[in-house]
Amino acid sequence: MDKKILNVEVMKRIARALFHSYVRGFLNIEKVPCLSDNYAYLLHDVDTGTVGVVDPSEAVPIIDALSRKNRNLTYILNTHHHHDHTGGNAELKARFGAKVIGSGIDKDRIPGIDIVLNDGDKWMFAGHEVHVIKTPGHTRGHISFYFPGSGAIFTGDTLFSLSCGKLFEGTAEQMLLSLQRIMSLPDDTNIYCGHEYTLSNSKFALSIEPKNELLQAYAAHVAHQRSKGLPTGLFRGLIVKIVLIPTTLKMEKACNPFLRTSSAEIRQALGISDTASEAEALGVIRRAKDNF
Repeated sequence: MDKKILNVEVMKRIARALFHSYVRGFLNIEKVPCLSDNYAYLLHDVDTGTVGVVDPSEAVPIIDALSRKNRNLTYILNTHHHHDHTGGNAELKARFGAKVIGSGIDKDRIPGIDIVLNDGDKWMFAGHEVHVIKTPGHTRGHISFYFPGSGAIFTGDTLFSLSCGKLFEGTAEQMLLSLQRIMSLPDDTNIYCGHEYTLSNSKFALSIEPKNELLQAYAAHVAHQRSKGLPTGLFRGLIVKIVLIPTTLKMEKACNPFLRTSSAEIRQALGISDTASEAEALGVIRRAKDNF
């Protein structure tokens, strides 16, 4: 196949894999950059005006975003206790009277926690059902918030675009189970992760699976955007606007090495035997990424 035609076809596949709407089920999701590479997310229920924020690293960017639209803040949702995900809790709670929500395992580690949720719990955000999914590995109390009606999951530092979180408090076995829980969701689920690591992640992913054509095109776009100092969400593809965060579960299954632990190419690149378990393979991939 002609290389230009191949590139067009690959870009179409990326567009289809990443196509999404910021307003699904009348829940508006706004990405708010914080610190050097964190993302917080403002959730706005269009019908009631209720607003929540996921993982506010710091208060000022959140306050500014709310002020621009003259909105109040009702809820603060924390995926885990790390300061770069909870650093804005105290100031936002004091200013708006917002309720802080987090894992029961982290109840003594999340600042200002009011509402404790655990794996399997279902909580309502202004009429939107929220499923709490335990996703330990990065930390022992990590949870993810899944909004089935909006096709969105907030994965904090468990699943990134093209990677997963470092194993600070957990094991490869725990991380594998966490990723498998996320992988069981519909392929068109939008993945809202806690950091913009896509460029460095793409370089590592390509180093161990260089023949993956979709990954090649995805990585090339990311590199192009970052070389121009642009956020990865401004590229206009051949068919639709392509936005890398959120990514989609379909895209991650096709390109993310941590969701591809059975890939023969990845295993060969890292010297992982055919008989090694998926957890063993994930551990090897994680150590390789840590040292990349």
